Amino acid sequence: MPQLPEDIIDRLNQMERRIKALSTAVNVRPAVSEIRPPKQSGTVTNARPLFRIFDGYDHEIFADDIMTGGLARPWLHLMPPVPTDPSRWPSTTSASFTTIARSFNPVWQPKLRLALSTAASVNATGQVRVMVDDVQFGPTVTAGNTFDHLALIPGDMKTKFGTTMKIEIQALASGGTVYAQPTLIYGTQT
Repeated sequence: MPQLPEDIIDRLNQMERRIKALSTAVNVRPAVSEIRPPKQSGTVTNARPLFRIFDGYDHEIFADDIMTGGLARPWLHLMPPVPTDPSRWPSTTSASFTTIARSFNPVWQPKLRLALSTAASVNATGQVRVMVDDVQFGPTVTAGNTFDHLALIPGDMKTKFGTTMKIEIQALASGGTVYAQPTLIYGTQT
């Protein structure tokens, strides 16, 4: 093998050391758990930069609230307290499916969980169902049973993200009144 000039061998050894150091730094570097603001005009400011995460379709899926702290997005909806007396729940005496409650909610997650308590007046029978954007969501339940369903929301999540979905509770009754009251609703991941 021909003799190589020493400076090339030295340079190759140096490059090998640098690659090893870089590989070690990449594998042992701790995860970033805090983002600190850059120095501005030689002083450190109290303001923190906005932290945002986007999905593969460029939808903003997470953002912090830089004004007061906490979470800015996604909005996490909370159920308001509801009456425990069924006679004060949304109800119907109609013999055909009638919308007795409606809400509009932003689409952030691809799945929806919805639970309802249902009831019927004395000697009455009936059914309750849920519609999401005019498509039935989950089973039709007999009044007096609990509706509890977790599934993908109807439609294409890629195009629905950030839009508003319509949720309707529909009921029908025979021989009296049927009642339904939402008790739990939230979006979730696949």
